[in-house]
Amino acid sequence: MTVRSATAADATALGGLRWRRLAEERGYTGTDRDEFLRHFAGWVADHLSSHLPFLAEVDGAVVGMAWLMVADRVPTPAGRARRSGDVQSVYVVPELRDSGIGAELLAAVLAEAGKLDLEHVTVHSSERAVRFYQRVGFQHDRRWLRWQPV
Repeated sequence: MTVRSATAADATALGGLRWRRLAEERGYTGTDRDEFLRHFAGWVADHLSSHLPFLAEVDGAVVGMAWLMVADRVPTPAGRARRSGDVQSVYVVPELRDSGIGAELLAAVLAEAGKLDLEHVTVHSSERAVRFYQRVGFQHDRRWLRWQPV
C-alpha cells in the first residue's frame, strides 16, 4: 500500500471514489457518472491550490483518499501569514477498511498540515469515525460553533 499526494492527473480516480462513497452511504443511483467525473476533474484542477488531495493505492488500484482544505485567515499584527486547514472526504473502500489505510492517509494529511504551519486543523466526522480522529489528537472544542441555514 502506498499513500501519496494526488495531482490533477488523478482526478478521475478521486472522482470515482467520491461517486462510490455517495452510492454506498446515501444510496445514490444516478446515471450521470461520466458527467460528474468530468465536472470533478475540472473542479480538482481549479482547486489544487486550496484543496490538497492524497490517495492510497494497493497493487496499482486507488482504494482511498483524503483531502486537506487550506484557508487563509485574517492577518494580525503578530501573525501576518495565518492559515488553517480542514480534513475533508476521507474515504477507504469498504473491503479494505480497518486495515490501516485511513490512518496512513490521515498521517499524510497531518504531515502536510505541519509542513504548511497551519494554526489548526478541523474535521467534520461521521459518527463511526470520531474515535479514529481522536486517536491522532483531534478533540471536541466547546468554542467551535456551527451555523446552518434553516
